[in-house]
Amino acid sequence: MRTTTNPVFRNLPKDSGGYATFGSGAAGAGQVTQQYGSGPGYGEYPPQSYEAPPESRSMTIDDVVTKTGITLALLTITAIVSYVLVHQNLDLATPFVIVGGLVGLVLVLVATFGRKMDNPALVLGYAAAEGVFLGALSFMFTNVEFGGSGGGELIIQAVLGTFGVFFGMLVVYKTGAIRVTPRLTRMIIGGLIGVVVLALGNLVASFFIDGGLGLRDGGAVAIIFSLVCIGLAAFSFLLDFDAADKLIRARAPEKAAWSVALGLTVTLVWLYVEILRLLSYFQSD
Repeated sequence: MRTTTNPVFRNLPKDSGGYATFGSGAAGAGQVTQQYGSGPGYGEYPPQSYEAPPESRSMTIDDVVTKTGITLALLTITAIVSYVLVHQNLDLATPFVIVGGLVGLVLVLVATFGRKMDNPALVLGYAAAEGVFLGALSFMFTNVEFGGSGGGELIIQAVLGTFGVFFGMLVVYKTGAIRVTPRLTRMIIGGLIGVVVLALGNLVASFFIDGGLGLRDGGAVAIIFSLVCIGLAAFSFLLDFDAADKLIRARAPEKAAWSVALGLTVTLVWLYVEILRLLSYFQSD
């Protein structure tokens, strides 16, 4: 059965084989998650039992676009404010990166393991926290006083690259050029585990060896590692699109669109950071 590397999409209905057209919304198709199901038994009820309650309407692709747009707009505004504040006071850079990153991580964990992925307050709170984190981090990557490579154009290039990859993978998914199969899922999950292990190993090694394992020092190994991370993030979009499509076809309630917005934003943030890091390597050269 297919799953997703994105933790906020873990508890979604499973089906077998093929791929789904994102936003098809076929009535009665698939099975909804336990969070939105009508009972504890998986597959014990007829299809109509999984539809949204009468007082609520089913989630549509328009809901996904709207909620994701709101989330990204808040993240962008917060990032700009953070960038400006850090520009005025360099001492705010490190606290903003640490606090924003930690708060964002905690909110994602609470939303995921607390099964509150569709809570708009948590989703928007995550967007605000990540905006603070990204604004300060972007300034540090482009400011020579923090060892950055200089040149604010790196941020524009990273943003364009991030959304270029996003829309590119959406086209790939929509056309079925790459099918979301169990084998593909296993490969992505395996790659993600490997990246996490290497990143943690590099962090630990950096306490004892200057530059650690060389995964973030701007050398050839660091460039390859960033490219692998970018590739994994790109392919994760396919799994996220597929997971979102399952919710639409399962006629999940409208509020489930917030969980989709959260999942896509998590992947977009990761992809942006990796692209910005990679560009800074080449700018330094």
